[in-house]
Amino acid sequence: MSDGRRIADHKKRRAFFLRHLYQWHWISSGLCLIGMLLFAATGITLNHAGQIEAAPSVVMHDGQLPPPLQDALKSQPAAAKAPLPAEIDAWLRREMGVSVTARDTEWSAKDVYVALPRPGGDAWLSIERDSGAVSYEVTDRGWIAYLNDLHKGRHTGRSWSWFLDLFAAAAMIFCLTGLLLLQLHAGKRPATWPVVGLGLVIPLLVAVLFIHR
Repeated sequence: MSDGRRIADHKKRRAFFLRHLYQWHWISSGLCLIGMLLFAATGITLNHAGQIEAAPSVVMHDGQLPPPLQDALKSQPAAAKAPLPAEIDAWLRREMGVSVTARDTEWSAKDVYVALPRPGGDAWLSIERDSGAVSYEVTDRGWIAYLNDLHKGRHTGRSWSWFLDLFAAAAMIFCLTGLLLLQLHAGKRPATWPVVGLGLVIPLLVAVLFIHR
């Protein structure tokens, strides 16, 4: 094979590699761009959580189970962690706007307690077994607390957990393809590796010199 042919093949392979590298880079950046902005902003709010005042809003809802549902509740064992009967769950969704499906339920001789943690707040529901009185309390700590809990994946459910994994994978592809692109263009940009090195050295020095001092 002639030198000209080898050079042409090399250029063709390089062009093919660069084309796919740029494609993976822009696709991954597009997928994780909004998420990275969210996580960067909530990183600041989490870092200054002590300085950000929150005024939780607490709302209490009261209800009363109809007699047939009271009988269904009384018939359940006193010491069980089983879910509430389906007809009671349906009534709670219809009358009080809350679903207890797949929630951990604590039964006692006196009442049934359901913890309903949520991003940016908290909630719980209690039903007295004798009277059928329903108490449902919702605490809302505001949108900053909500976004902070999204950042931490706190009480966000399985779907958000899957999203976090996919977002992390896209962010890793974005960073790795960006690193490869930096390597390809570093010869024309002498400051490339010193700047990348600072991204490692600065947090390392802060961690070693100032944390737990």
